[in-house]
Amino acid sequence: MSSMIFVNLPIRDLAASMAYYKALGFDHNPQFTDETAACIVISDTIFVMALTHEKFKEFARLPISDAKKETQALYALSRDSREAVDAIAEAGLKAGGKEVRDRQDMGFMYSRAVADLDGHVWEYVWMDMSGMPTE
Repeated sequence: MSSMIFVNLPIRDLAASMAYYKALGFDHNPQFTDETAACIVISDTIFVMALTHEKFKEFARLPISDAKKETQALYALSRDSREAVDAIAEAGLKAGGKEVRDRQDMGFMYSRAVADLDGHVWEYVWMDMSGMPTE
């Protein structure tokens, strides 16, 4: 079995978050979705668990920080091309997200960072490892 990752995010409005991720082209798994949580399917091995604050508190003992005011983490998700980076970033902006920094173009790597509705920052990145500087 391949390793999988489940990114658990506290969210304020489950329906709005589900609509946001659907606008990015991601569906949800109804088996793990109810009125307190949604399993957003990024790939066969990557999932976002969008959890209401009440549900999130069942797993986390520390207070939930406000991702719009403090950096909790940066979630990087690779894309197949620069155009795919732009497409998902633009979809996020159109769905209510906010670009949090200027796009970065290092030649071999291109990225954009968009905060979702709750302020969680997703970095969409394309890399060409063969073009990476060796020194």
